[in-house]
Amino acid sequence: MIAIFDYGAGNLRSVENTLAEIGAAYTLVRDASGLDRASKMILPGVGHFGQMLRALDDMQVRGKFLERIGAGIPFLGICLGLQALFAGSEEEPGLQGFGIVPGMVRRFPENARVPHMGWNDLVPVRESRLLAGIGPKPYVYFAHSYYAPVVPESAAACSYTDIRYTAVLESANLFGVQFHPEKSGPLGLKIMKNFVEL
Repeated sequence: MIAIFDYGAGNLRSVENTLAEIGAAYTLVRDASGLDRASKMILPGVGHFGQMLRALDDMQVRGKFLERIGAGIPFLGICLGLQALFAGSEEEPGLQGFGIVPGMVRRFPENARVPHMGWNDLVPVRESRLLAGIGPKPYVYFAHSYYAPVVPESAAACSYTDIRYTAVLESANLFGVQFHPEKSGPLGLKIMKNFVEL
């Protein structure tokens, strides 16, 4: 069963609708025992880095996420869910992220129009199971003010205000997307379907 984690402030309905549209069985979970039963995990995130990480800590699930990821259970972080995989974020200095991927999440420059909202292209940097079959010049929908650096685990990048950042992260069973596949039309459905069919 695919577990969508509900920490109280995610774009859950759109993610649920997307999974339902592709015929995937899923359940909303709100505790560590729900993650224990999951065959795949999705962490959708919107809002503030600190708010999300504190909510996960209050629910005592940070360790369970790390345990299950370490055990090889496929994990997909969406938007803030991707940023949580890094060491930390300028949005909440001093609060540690999951720390699975090195590097800090940064804010776009003061002269940039933020949030970065709208459609932008993905530039694949290496082969990716998540992006399999998506075709040339894929466009997806973004809504964010902070960005993750390009790292060895990056599978696709994107540029905004001349800053190149991670748009898709993929390493073994770990996946993350900075954009919102649930708002990216048929292409987003295909990406979610690729995750479901891993």
